[in-house]
Amino acid sequence: MTNNVTTKKLRRSSSDKMLAGVCGGWAEMLGVDAAILRILLVAATIFGLGAPVLLYAACWVLMPEDTAD
Repeated sequence: MTNNVTTKKLRRSSSDKMLAGVCGGWAEMLGVDAAILRILLVAATIFGLGAPVLLYAACWVLMPEDTAD
């Protein structure tokens, strides 16, 4: 018997991006709309005193870009 388990890899989106594709990549991984994550990121930045911006920047640097078309 073969076990066909597909694993999702966290990558920056090359097709669903506004700035770097971080929210698009997370949205694809989580199975949600990227707009929801973008709104949450902006709200968290406003109320979190800029800490989410540092998290976004770290993801931008550390996450590889999705090169598949």
